[in-house]
Amino acid sequence: MQKALEIYNKTNQKMKALSFAGFLMGWDMQTEAPKCADHSAEMATLSEMGYLLETSPEYKQAIDTLYENRNKLNELLKHEISVAKESNDKISKIPMDEYVAFSTLTNEFYNVYVDCKQNNDFATAMPYYQKIIDYRRKYVKWIETDKLSGYDLLLDEFERDTTSKEYDQFFTLLKEKLVPLIAKINAKQKREFAFNKLSYSKEGQLKFQEYVREVFGFDRNYTVIKESEHPFTTSNTVTDVRITNHFYENNFTSSIFSAIHEMGHGIYELQVDKEIDKTMSGGGASMAMHESQSRFMENMIARSQAFWNKHFDKLAEIFPENLKGVTAKDIYELVNSVECSFIRTEADELTYSMHVMIRYELEKSIMSGEINAKDIPAKWNALYKEYLGVDVPNDTLGCLQDVHWAYGEFGYFPTYALGSAYAAQIYHAMQKDIDIDEVVSSGDMSAIKKWLQEHVHKYGASKFSKEILYLATGEHFNPNYYVDYLVEKYTKLYNL
Repeated sequence: MQKALEIYNKTNQKMKALSFAGFLMGWDMQTEAPKCADHSAEMATLSEMGYLLETSPEYKQAIDTLYENRNKLNELLKHEISVAKESNDKISKIPMDEYVAFSTLTNEFYNVYVDCKQNNDFATAMPYYQKIIDYRRKYVKWIETDKLSGYDLLLDEFERDTTSKEYDQFFTLLKEKLVPLIAKINAKQKREFAFNKLSYSKEGQLKFQEYVREVFGFDRNYTVIKESEHPFTTSNTVTDVRITNHFYENNFTSSIFSAIHEMGHGIYELQVDKEIDKTMSGGGASMAMHESQSRFMENMIARSQAFWNKHFDKLAEIFPENLKGVTAKDIYELVNSVECSFIRTEADELTYSMHVMIRYELEKSIMSGEINAKDIPAKWNALYKEYLGVDVPNDTLGCLQDVHWAYGEFGYFPTYALGSAYAAQIYHAMQKDIDIDEVVSSGDMSAIKKWLQEHVHKYGASKFSKEILYLATGEHFNPNYYVDYLVEKYTKLYNL
């Protein structure tokens, strides 16, 4: 078994090095590379090298040996080997030429996608989407088991032991409890915020972003913030965490909440136990758990009255003319106003999960073969009309708004809503230990970050997310915390 462990560790070192190279190339492509830069061949080579390492007979035998003797391993390695065994069994079933071709396709598509989004050009993007869909349909056939098949297999990869059965129950609850509340709010006369219709310079927004960076302790020694078409977080170790943002002069709150959202992801990565980070169990436990941390910071913290009571003066200092006569309460009401809109990332906290549910239903239809790429715009627009009552004016504001499908990430979207629900349950548990509003009002977030590190972050991916949620809250997943949080907050906000 010692020989198997040596082979396992040595191969993992090589795969981590390849992962680092891919991390740097992917970051460069989305931030600083020239628009016409083409490194798809290099990315394909890295993909092929990774495939050959992971499917090598020597590595596979080492994993099999360690898995057979897993009860002799410590808990961390036992968990890691179980995950490695599952991953290795999957990749071994995928033809290498298909694996590499898919990597090449998604890398080639990125710049095309950005152009298509900016120019409302679904027709050019459509053949790429279809190829990605075709691959995903083949992928689930290659790796299906007696327990998992089809779309459920993709859902399980992003959040273990959560399939369409669980998501259907979850979204049914949200529709039952939240749709009537949204309808009541929409029936009320909406407040107009004149200051929100003014232009806010990118330079000013950048200043407030840097201020917020200090508030959340997003350490400059270990982090970088750049600009990209779609804000994202990426990391390689606890010493190298990078996020991006996007700025709109006619929508100044967008960059504020995008920055805080991505910092939530980044803080999670920064606070993984350093010893765990050295293993293959570094990084977040799952996409849903990761999303819980970003949504926690964005919504529970940064959309609170306590946050704006403390930090509004800085925003007013940067934009004195625009915010003359405006109060912290005005900003609080603006950033929590409910509106049925087009853009998921700009959606208010209450309607947000409706946007996610639309994508979930589309993905189910796509993976079942009910619809293909050409059908996406019409189906998308119909669902937005049904669930949010809005007429989508174009594909830029519709089905081209998210980058996820351009990367082939089917099964990812539902974790956004699930992560929001995890966040509410974690928030409820944290309130038992610390006065969150008092901490936020102090301007020092260290107590909140310390609690999250101790109860969630330190584990990295050394445990599955539902186990971490149970350890953090003392309960299994309970979506009612999310529903109750939203109903209580918005009933009070709108005097219902």
